[in-house]
Amino acid sequence: MSDTVKHNQLRQSHNKVAVILGGLAVSMLGAAYAAVPLYKIFCQVTGYGGTTKRAAAAPEKALNRTIIVRFDANTRRELHWKFEPVERTKTVRIGENTLAFYRATNLSDKVVTGMASFNVTPEIAGSYFSKIECFCFTEQTLQPGQIVDMPVSFFVDPDIVNDPDAKVLSEITLSYTFYLKDKEDKKAAAVKTPNQPASQIE
Repeated sequence: MSDTVKHNQLRQSHNKVAVILGGLAVSMLGAAYAAVPLYKIFCQVTGYGGTTKRAAAAPEKALNRTIIVRFDANTRRELHWKFEPVERTKTVRIGENTLAFYRATNLSDKVVTGMASFNVTPEIAGSYFSKIECFCFTEQTLQPGQIVDMPVSFFVDPDIVNDPDAKVLSEITLSYTFYLKDKEDKKAAAVKTPNQPASQIE
């Protein structure tokens, strides 16, 4: 076998390895990107990490026991909104559907779309704090100077009294952080297209 043939075969072998490694890298990147929403779904189903759960309806019967729910509001620095709870606390019956409101004000002179992330503390309460409807389920778009009151419908699962670690809780804090949706979209685009120049995604 001539040196030329050996060289061509070696080059073809290297090309195959490069293609395989490239495909593996893309697959790993895609898996990492997909893991974010999958992890979010996992947290919402299990209440892991203080993430609240979703429910279609509240239990038919509430308990005669109450618990205090505190409402916390935060905004990322890039989002020029004022975001706050209308009420700081509510005393609710365990198992009873409760409606609370948060107020958002667009302090900028532009139309801005925000999205809220959320959790509850202590973390163990996440398994028992369920939302039926919430402004955090969808994007929120505010016109310049617009003020909106955004509802969240929730209940504390009666099963909390059967958990030896959670039944002693007297307070739960529901916390939201609003962030600029466009900025998060750009971060996602940067993950999808890692070879794109940064100037095109900023």
